[in-house]
Amino acid sequence: MNHELLLGWWDTAARDLPWRRPDCTAWGVLVSEIMLQQTPVSRVEPIWHEWLARWPVPSAMAASSQGEVLRMWGKLGYPRRAMRLHEAATAIARDHGDVVPSDIETLESLPGIGSYTARAVATFAYGQKCAVVDTNVRRVVARAVHGAGDAGPPSTKRDLRDVEAILPSSQEDAAVFSAALMELGALICTAKNQKCADCPLFAECAWQLAGRPAYAGPEKKVQKFAGTDRQVRGRLLDVLRGAPGPVPKIQLDIVWSDITQREKCLVSLLDDGLVEQTRDGLFALPGEH
Repeated sequence: MNHELLLGWWDTAARDLPWRRPDCTAWGVLVSEIMLQQTPVSRVEPIWHEWLARWPVPSAMAASSQGEVLRMWGKLGYPRRAMRLHEAATAIARDHGDVVPSDIETLESLPGIGSYTARAVATFAYGQKCAVVDTNVRRVVARAVHGAGDAGPPSTKRDLRDVEAILPSSQEDAAVFSAALMELGALICTAKNQKCADCPLFAECAWQLAGRPAYAGPEKKVQKFAGTDRQVRGRLLDVLRGAPGPVPKIQLDIVWSDITQREKCLVSLLDDGLVEQTRDGLFALPGEH
């Protein structure tokens, strides 16, 4: 893959996102990476600004209750991410002098921080040379390198090996290249309605050279939201986020008519620690009763 073509495109086409700016701390990068998991940039950016204004360092978040963090999380979805970030902030403040670690192994030892997030922080916050693989990167590599219509089922070892093989030798270039690969998949080499004519790799793309064959791999599952437990859990949490304190169960009962599904979702929220029940039977966000 021609590194210069992609790096040149990045210089002119990359979005100006706050967590990419030179003054953004590693903590700001970590917060963005957690928020951006399965959530579009347009929804993340305004909430990211609010979070960094309120919690500019991990210790500031660690000093807040889990309930406060969940309330600030709002409607970003998958609220367990907020809980994990609170746990990670607590560990960073307690064990690492309030500074996000720079090496992958230490990052992975933090609560709720997996391989992808650790590699993303090491690369985007500290400029390290390591493979960072998300859905967008997998799709770009599948097309540009392997000539496939899209990436098949993920394979951690194979995907990391594929990306490591095309990283520039320079550490500085490699970090920017990783961001550029991701941006290309997000803006140009998208799952549908690709903008191939605008792609800097058009002339050397293996998929183009092969005649753009259709994806022939296993059918991908389409995530639904309406009517799912995710939607019910979200509505239950909305009630608690909007309340000044613990609420009686009747206020939760009115958000969903299917009693069986509603009760199952409430129990799951209690099991996940996202909701707590008081001694007198009321319900609240964790730490808020």
